[in-house]
Amino acid sequence: QVQLVESGGGLVQAGGSLRLSCAASGSIFSMNTMGWYRQTPGKARELVARISKAGSTNYGDSVKGRFTISRDNAENTIYLQMNSLKPEDTAVYYCNPVPAIDYWGQGTQVTVSS
Repeated sequence: QVQLVESGGGLVQAGGSLRLSCAASGSIFSMNTMGWYRQTPGKARELVARISKAGSTNYGDSVKGRFTISRDNAENTIYLQMNSLKPEDTAVYYCNPVPAIDYWGQGTQVTVSS
């Protein structure tokens, strides 16, 4: 059974931090590079960070130096530590393999106030 469950979002002031978590079913997690995506109304979903099965990471230019992606292979979980948050980081955040599969969890809302 496919499962992607995101959590950890919330309302934070600019400059603050949040840590997102994503629990994935083993069938997805163990075989794939995993990523964090985000989406705002009227815009396409954007990949902001990815991590390979071996732990290699890549980040979008807009979050580089501020966000850190990690994974716990034993727990089938990935994390996104978000520091120095900006209002433009406001979005619904999703996890999914890279490239994405045709299934999305409910996401977790991150709102950064100025």
